Amino acid sequence: MKPWQLDDTTDLAPLGNGERVDVDDLWALREQFVDFMLGYKFAIDEVTTKINILREDFNNAHEYNPIEHVRSRLKSPESVLEKVQRKNYAMNLASIRANVLDIAGVRVVCSFISDIGVIKDMLAGQEDITVLEERDYITHRKPNGYQSLHLIVSIPVFRSDRTERIPVEIQIRTIAMDFWASLEHKIYYKYRGEVPPNLRTDLAQAAEVATQLDETMEALHRQVDRGTQARKATPDSLDLSLLYHNLTADQSSRRRPGDPLS
Repeated sequence: MKPWQLDDTTDLAPLGNGERVDVDDLWALREQFVDFMLGYKFAIDEVTTKINILREDFNNAHEYNPIEHVRSRLKSPESVLEKVQRKNYAMNLASIRANVLDIAGVRVVCSFISDIGVIKDMLAGQEDITVLEERDYITHRKPNGYQSLHLIVSIPVFRSDRTERIPVEIQIRTIAMDFWASLEHKIYYKYRGEVPPNLRTDLAQAAEVATQLDETMEALHRQVDRGTQARKATPDSLDLSLLYHNLTADQSSRRRPGDPLS
């Protein structure tokens, strides 16, 4: 390590004893923190790529896809450091990585309650994903009505000079749960956390309605014959000669006189 470089245990807090801070050290500190945050951005890219692959693969194998849409967000540096300060964690990179597990977030929204378990199993079953923690706010709904399944996972990120395992928070919820959570967030943001009692009551009632809607849609989902049986896996020994002759015959019928032969 060069003399000016900082490691994971370098204190990120400003000096409070009146010492002057070298400008070069500040730039080095900033660059290292930017590099630290970049790892989380790459981790989001890795997880969203995996989810998009699952979505496309599911579309190919089934007539029904449990993944409606995917969103992601990366906490701002200010938000990360504010949380570290508020929680009284040590102000260094090792402490942040160990304690702040929601810097990188990915939300997967699905149609039905049963989809949540399917998506969780597909992600948790991947060899390079390690589930660190699971918080089930569906079975154990929060007092305010919030419902979602939260997974804290660790995923390898392959950098140009190293491999890092980065934590990512994955939230899996239905459309109804997502709609309620979005509304609740807007209300709490508008009132800066001091929501009037009548609105809190209305939100709790809306959460009950959302739950009833999810349960009704789930019941309908089970009744309807969607024809979603997966196609059988194609064995490696499958004889493709029939497909070959069909394709080459089709190409021959479309070849014009004078076209070069491949």
